[in-house]
Amino acid sequence: MVVPNYTYLKLKMTGPNDVITVESTYGHAYDCDVECIEYAEALVEVKTLIVNLDRLGDEASDSKRRARTFEPTETIKLVPVDPIGSNDQALRISATLDSK
Repeated sequence: MVVPNYTYLKLKMTGPNDVITVESTYGHAYDCDVECIEYAEALVEVKTLIVNLDRLGDEASDSKRRARTFEPTETIKLVPVDPIGSNDQALRISATLDSK
């Protein structure tokens, strides 16, 4: 059962014996408003940061999924690592690249 009066910066409420009046100054009211605005801006920034981090996490997990199922987009050819040697190791390069 509190009645605030913003014009006179007073807050009145019933007390055990009479009406209790709490007063403030314009400077204190301004400081409180600035503090509330800064707090609200900080909350918005935190929520935006959380959304951005979630989006980055989703993109990272998508790229990991794509990396596991990687398939070359172009045709490839095998170039032996050691053409004289007998081991069967080869590099995979694009078919449009020269083997030299």
